[in-house]
Amino acid sequence: MSYIKPKFAHPRLPQNELGFTKKYYEGALSTLCAGCGHDSISASIVDACFELNIEPHKVAKISGIGCSSKTPAYYLSNSHGFNSVHGRMPSVATGANLGNRSLKYLGVSGDGDTASIGMGQFVHAIRRNLNMTYIVMNNGCYGLTKGQDSATADHGSISKSGKENNFEGIDLCALSIQLGATFVAQSFSGDKKQLVPLIKAALSHEGFSFINVISPCVTFNNNVGSTKSYDYVREHSETVSKLDFVPSHEEIKVDYDHSKMKLVEMHDGSTIKLQKVSPEWDPEDKLSIMTALHNAHQSQEILTGLLYLDNESIELNTLLNTTETPLNQLHEKDLCPGNSVLEGICEGLR
Repeated sequence: MSYIKPKFAHPRLPQNELGFTKKYYEGALSTLCAGCGHDSISASIVDACFELNIEPHKVAKISGIGCSSKTPAYYLSNSHGFNSVHGRMPSVATGANLGNRSLKYLGVSGDGDTASIGMGQFVHAIRRNLNMTYIVMNNGCYGLTKGQDSATADHGSISKSGKENNFEGIDLCALSIQLGATFVAQSFSGDKKQLVPLIKAALSHEGFSFINVISPCVTFNNNVGSTKSYDYVREHSETVSKLDFVPSHEEIKVDYDHSKMKLVEMHDGSTIKLQKVSPEWDPEDKLSIMTALHNAHQSQEILTGLLYLDNESIELNTLLNTTETPLNQLHEKDLCPGNSVLEGICEGLR
């Protein structure tokens, strides 16, 4: 079997405003198990970047270790990329972001990479409001090491071996909201119609954007009794909003009843169009969504869609007043303040 993609393509493939076809946003052929939800997420990332007219060379994709962290090889082959060590993707993303704020940062991780060995790094990236999109491909197990339960496996969930999980699972969305994430969403790898607009909105948000995507492991965690299986998620998911992403350059005029419609303006002027399922839910009300997540957990339901949005936050580079010029483009005259300034600094440290 060959893992090399053919280079030929139909000469009349649709192009975006940059003149690129969707093929330009793809990567190598996937070596994941056939039917893996991670491949569906990769395809959604391709669609989102294509539709947003993002120049691939202005994207930095960063990952850790795990099945999910292999996926950057399968999309945006014309982008920058860094595969870090297990659980250390947030610190690598932070350093790269502070060194060059002109790129879009897309971090991809798994539930083990984020909720276990990488938890300490994950929470600090959130509280600093790092300007990046962070996607967790959440299958509730360690797929590379024969399917042991991960920290996000729900209490009572049954593994392929038939063992019941006796520990409470970590709710990454609730945790992210509590720690100050300014964009939090949840989706299902099998719901591309919902996931693509969520990724587009996250990539356009200024600040820490988190998307938890339930992504069934077809080899080790797609059995009866697993709360991360395809059948379970389809039967127990509840959509809190019907979402569409509206680019800023398109003028949209709407006249909807407030109880059914809410327009949320993004930092760059773009908007997210929300059709509410419940009039009590407000994506800008932290208490409202935390209550909804708690109630859903008690009912063994999975809330999907845009859960929380904060448009008033200040992202890390703005807070630290970092230079807009990438560090590798600065010259000595830009970096050296002169002897008098340096002497003053040294004097102040004595």
